[in-house]
Amino acid sequence: MNQDKEHLDLLAVFHYVVAGITALMACIPLLHLAVGIAFLLAPATGPDPPPRFLGWFFIFFAGFFILCGWTLALFMFLTGRCLHRRRAWKFCLVVGAIECIVMPFGTVLGVFTIVVLSRQSVKELFGLEPAAPL
Repeated sequence: MNQDKEHLDLLAVFHYVVAGITALMACIPLLHLAVGIAFLLAPATGPDPPPRFLGWFFIFFAGFFILCGWTLALFMFLTGRCLHRRRAWKFCLVVGAIECIVMPFGTVLGVFTIVVLSRQSVKELFGLEPAAPL
């Protein structure tokens, strides 16, 4: 039981760290966002100016990827808090599964989160009732 608490606390800290790294990496498309804004604000001079839809294309996709990355980072941070407080077992399990798509750190963290949360003793720490025997 004490080992389970240590594992949950370590997972919580690692979730905070990976959430920070994910939020930082989600800022990379800000460069594309700046290019899209520059396409829209630049005067249309010269023989062959870029079409305006290209600027909107850059803005839309950069904004989408930034929003997705920051949302995932927020969910990872909230999972760390929930693991530390021993609450929202299903939320932690779902985010652990989603983290597996973020290579390489998210994959490792997601797998360890799923393994630890699958233990019956950890489920009891979260206040879940023991499974009925078949």
